Amino acid sequence: MSSSSSAAPQKYVAAIDQGTTSSRCMIFDHSGRVVAVDQREHEQIFPRAGWVEHDPMEVWNNVRNVTAGALADADLTADDIAAVGITNQRETAVVWDRRTGEPIYNAIVWQDTRTDRICSALGTDDGPDRYRDVTGLPLATYFSGPKVMWILDNVEGARERAEAGELCFGTMDSWVLWNMTGGPDGGVHQTDVTNASRTLLMDLDTLAWDPAICADMGIPESMLPEIKSSSQIYGEVRARGTLSRVPIAGILGDQQAATFGQACLVPGEAKNTYGTGNFVLLNTGTEKVMSKNGLLTTVCYKIGENAPVYALEGSIAVTGSLVQWLRDNLGMIDTAADIETHARSVDDNGGAYFVPAFSGLFAPYWRSDARGAIVGLTRYVTKGHLARAVLEATAYQTRAVIDAMNKDSGVDLTVLKVDGGMVVNELLMQFQADLLGVEVVRPVVAETTALGAAYAAGLAVGFWASEDDIRENWREDKTWSPAMDPAERDRLYAGWQKAVTRTFDWVDDEE
Repeated sequence: MSSSSSAAPQKYVAAIDQGTTSSRCMIFDHSGRVVAVDQREHEQIFPRAGWVEHDPMEVWNNVRNVTAGALADADLTADDIAAVGITNQRETAVVWDRRTGEPIYNAIVWQDTRTDRICSALGTDDGPDRYRDVTGLPLATYFSGPKVMWILDNVEGARERAEAGELCFGTMDSWVLWNMTGGPDGGVHQTDVTNASRTLLMDLDTLAWDPAICADMGIPESMLPEIKSSSQIYGEVRARGTLSRVPIAGILGDQQAATFGQACLVPGEAKNTYGTGNFVLLNTGTEKVMSKNGLLTTVCYKIGENAPVYALEGSIAVTGSLVQWLRDNLGMIDTAADIETHARSVDDNGGAYFVPAFSGLFAPYWRSDARGAIVGLTRYVTKGHLARAVLEATAYQTRAVIDAMNKDSGVDLTVLKVDGGMVVNELLMQFQADLLGVEVVRPVVAETTALGAAYAAGLAVGFWASEDDIRENWREDKTWSPAMDPAERDRLYAGWQKAVTRTFDWVDDEE
């Protein structure tokens, strides 16, 4: 189906990007150029240490508002939009009443660590690897299945209501889709394979919910959304507002969406998204590669009826959110952009390393007992050195993941495509190239997460004819080449590895 025959009067595709700190709507033309964007932050709720929540109703209201705002910004109506795609923070879990549409508890965010004991108990004699062969994932607080288990165990009457078929579970894509397609009045309860692959409940081979794992977690299958492709028509927008009757035709978890938007469509191509956390994905094609070095095996995307494409992923919990923490919790900077100014005031980190294990450590360590630490402090260290240590923490964590990825794949990465909010920080990008010893490349459209969701939706309705259109749209903006002496690179990274070990075993089982 060609774009000229099916979508000639409809010149644009919209994408809803429901992220960890904000929701936004972006509108793209056929060349992949951004023509409008509107964005709203939502509250980060921290009821206790290690707990992170969002208000699902606030998120949904923000989605409606940013959609209207983006259309108004470009002076467009629903008639100008060929399709809408959804991308989202992947492991954040919502449980709601299917009759009223009311959440029974706040959304539990992917960074939340309250399910640590649940994960330990589920591991039994096999430990964190109990479900890895089936799901590609370790048992960790990161994933949404144990979060649902916690809600059913801790919200009064929830388990009984779930077993009676009264409750729905979904990741944020399902929550947005259900509301956009009518909510309690016939809303579509579906998800795509990429989001389903992050629940700890889906079989990577069959792309279906695993009944045995659901039973282990006490999650009735009636709660679960139907698993679909990443690119197909799920339904039309029925919620009152500006996109009425536009088909919703693409869903991708945010990191898979960024991989798609970066045109990493061939096995061996990789990208790193620098956002709230960092996420490196390596396309492994239709072959499912099981990691031996602390990475996740996940579904990269599935277009229509095509075979699923898999990926190896290195997930890092805290990168951009460390800068946000420095701003909001400590007041050391006024804006996120100030971090680079302070970091440039010094030549190096002054011997200081900042390991931001606020939610434990994700890939490649998977240590939920770790907590954040600043090490190597002396009287010499200044605000500038700490700012630099904050930025360098992102690059060091990425290096650890890339090293693991090289071991698993058997092929050394030669170039890293980067995207996300932090790639405007040129000091960080240069240090990343130095630390990896490979070129780091930023595309013209750095916010590729929304673009990937738009591509998935546009392919489903023929707005884009094929994946070749995506490749043709990708444009390089800037490349950073490594300039650091290899001996200095090794010295700095050895210091980081030593610092990481200082964060282990901080949380005892009793806590």
